[in-house]
Amino acid sequence: MGKDGTLEAFRIECAHFISVAKESGEACPAYGAILPPVFHQDAMRWQRYCYDSGWAGVHWPTDHGGMGLSKDHSVVWHEECAKAEIAPYLNLQGLVLAGEAIMRCGTPEQKKVFLRPTLKNEILWCQLFSEPGAGSDLAGLQSSAILDGDYFVLNGQKVWSSNAQFAQFGILMARTDFQASKHKGISFFLLDMNLPGIEVRPLKQMTGDHEFCEVFFDDVLMPKNALLGDLHGGWSVAMTVLEDERSGAGSADVISLSRRLQSMTSNAKETDSLTRQSLTSLLSRGRSLQSLLEGRGSDPMMAPIAKLLNTEIGYDEAQIESRILGPLSMLNSDATDRLLYSPGMRIAGGSSEIQRNIIGERILGLPREPQISNSPEA
Repeated sequence: MGKDGTLEAFRIECAHFISVAKESGEACPAYGAILPPVFHQDAMRWQRYCYDSGWAGVHWPTDHGGMGLSKDHSVVWHEECAKAEIAPYLNLQGLVLAGEAIMRCGTPEQKKVFLRPTLKNEILWCQLFSEPGAGSDLAGLQSSAILDGDYFVLNGQKVWSSNAQFAQFGILMARTDFQASKHKGISFFLLDMNLPGIEVRPLKQMTGDHEFCEVFFDDVLMPKNALLGDLHGGWSVAMTVLEDERSGAGSADVISLSRRLQSMTSNAKETDSLTRQSLTSLLSRGRSLQSLLEGRGSDPMMAPIAKLLNTEIGYDEAQIESRILGPLSMLNSDATDRLLYSPGMRIAGGSSEIQRNIIGERILGLPREPQISNSPEA
């Protein structure tokens, strides 16, 4: 397919493949970072179609079923998918978070067992990080995985786990040493969701959907080879995973943002002066974000900034859209779904408050926020 040529040649091939897939009905519509249950079957079929056609895992090694190209090629793939408004992969949790973590930290056996089946859609992943008492303060998690012979005994609860009701495996953080400081006593696991003692309860959102779940663990016996990376070394693995999650804003997001800005500009012509003023302010923020992403979208330091701005713009955009529609925004429509969905995105992937702390402390060098805790800090 000429994938060894220039990026522009690759872009042409991407656009052609996507166009053919879209016309044939194989491609799945874009849905963002979280796979809605309504698109579950379509997304699974699309991922397998990409794999069977040699278009899955653009920058993944060929030994694991990928195309063996560069991350620049992967950016092109995401851009062309954004232009066509189709999903670039099955789900973020598997193809970005789990996959990248396994490629970085996995044993040869773990890579063999998980990577190719993930690309083929034989494994759907969920993320098992947040807990009722440890969401944005992830280091405060209390789910335990205590080593006992050849197994870790897992107990506890997770929440806000996307697609856990469908997933075969999950990336899990659990406390393996309660004596160590809270960042140093955590390990990272690849959890088989079919093990006895795991209960998944879908949560109904105000959109009426069930994207998220509670997950309960009752003396679940995880084999020792479920550990990814070093024992008690899960925090460093997880931080890289969270950077992957937050760095999703890039050139593909610029394309989506441009499309939304154009739509807002069109709507501004038919609204009252107060709404036009709000739209003008939103457009200014959107253009600023667009320029930021175009200029420095690949800079890892931009991840929390882009995540914060994108989330807040999306929330305000949904509010203004509902104001423009008036009573129609209360009806069953895409606009209604966006209005009801947008508050949750200020929490997902790290709340807006957490992003501001990261920006202040790690980028601007401001003093750390005071910690109210009796446990020692790592």
